[in-house]
Amino acid sequence: MQVDAEAGPDHIRGPGDTARLAAGLRLAVGRMTRRLRQAHAVGDVSLSGVSVLARLAADGPSSPGSLADLERVRPQAMASTLAVLEQRGLVGRGSDAADRRRIIVAITEEGRTMLAERRSESVHRLSAVLDEFTTEERETLASALPLLDRLAERL
Repeated sequence: MQVDAEAGPDHIRGPGDTARLAAGLRLAVGRMTRRLRQAHAVGDVSLSGVSVLARLAADGPSSPGSLADLERVRPQAMASTLAVLEQRGLVGRGSDAADRRRIIVAITEEGRTMLAERRSESVHRLSAVLDEFTTEERETLASALPLLDRLAERL
């Protein structure tokens, strides 16, 4: 989406403007995601798997049902994702200490290592490209990060 330099982003007020902004964001984020995904080796952990690992690394162990809710996927989809991660040794399952019937999933050290390596690759690629941007452009992107995080949480 082209933003009028004279008007700036504040001119986006009407439903049509909001729809154009939404379409532009969807296109840009989709391109970035595809290109970062293409940089990883075939057979690498899926984006949904990486998202689950990142959540477990940040928030600690969780139940499959809670993870499905947080990731906004069906329990069956989460079960499939967790099965692949467990098969690869990236997560482990155990019983909840308070309720032995409840399953808890936790990231393993191997999972933490893989997550760090994958983040490193993506961050390196992004950094190399961002180095080509001006200081002002990087500051603009940095100032948009809280809004993008809020947008992602509300979707």
